[in-house]
Amino acid sequence: MKLKSGLALLLLLVFSAAAYAQESAAESVDKLKMQLLDVQGQEEALRARLQDLNEALKPENIERSLAGIGSTRPEELRESRRRQLTIERDGVQAQLNTLETGKQRLETALRNAEILSYQQSARPTQMLAASSPRRYQLLMLGGGGLAALALGGGALFYRRKIRPRN
Repeated sequence: MKLKSGLALLLLLVFSAAAYAQESAAESVDKLKMQLLDVQGQEEALRARLQDLNEALKPENIERSLAGIGSTRPEELRESRRRQLTIERDGVQAQLNTLETGKQRLETALRNAEILSYQQSARPTQMLAASSPRRYQLLMLGGGGLAALALGGGALFYRRKIRPRN
């Protein structure tokens, strides 16, 4: 009876550790997907802003934006406005490039997490062993020790039952 309970405990420990690892891999996949959606939303907003800035940089649009402003030097105003828009466009382009790099890294991390999650769901005990061999060895040694204690206790109990003390 003790052997069965020790074995059941060992199996419970192995499968619960594998299920925990699988859940954490699945959770990381979900988190990465949410981050990727957030990055895609930011990317769309930046692309729209970049398109607006490119449109505003056209000479006729610069002229139109300064039409209500009176000045003795309209060329300097137009040049100042063009420089301001160019600086803003370059900043948005730099943000977009940085975001694109981050997006590529997220996509790579998502692919790796999906692969790990799939592997863990396909072979939970083998993945536990592959993910941390030292932990797996300790778990197996602990389970073996527990099984040995259960066997020893069962043998002692059986022996006492057969030969009662005088």
